[in-house]
Amino acid sequence: MTLAQLAEAMGRSLGWMSQVERDVSRISAEDLAKLAQILDVAPSLLIQPKAETPREEGRIVRADRRRSLGHRHDGLIEALISPDLTDSFEIVHSTFLPGKALPEPVHRETQEVGFMLSGRLDLSFGDQKFTVGPGDSFRIRNEPYLWANPYRETAVALWVISPPIY
Repeated sequence: MTLAQLAEAMGRSLGWMSQVERDVSRISAEDLAKLAQILDVAPSLLIQPKAETPREEGRIVRADRRRSLGHRHDGLIEALISPDLTDSFEIVHSTFLPGKALPEPVHRETQEVGFMLSGRLDLSFGDQKFTVGPGDSFRIRNEPYLWANPYRETAVALWVISPPIY
């Protein structure tokens, strides 16, 4: 695919695409998601993390080198903990801001396990509602769910997701 074809598919100008390619302009989360969809890749594959040392590459992810996954939902900030997406699972660090919630249920064909590091989070699976806090864990198996953080403190969780979705 040429840059001109990609610009057309994105509904953007060739000049804008060239600026993004040369790192002169920043791409929005929405445009990044659209680009990933056009290229049929996970959005996180288009985000270039800081270079690892050759000895650590593919094995170690330093805290300041985590791959940000952008803002897919208002009030949710995610970063990839896994060194890459070559395994049958991924680990994601999720931060849920106070007073935020999913407006609609999410349904992914995945198996997920979350572990709460801090804060509290309300989870809903159909008509079942739960509140989880530090040290608690939960499982989601190919089912719709909602999360909400109606509390005053930020909630932080680690999520193991299989297969990888980012």
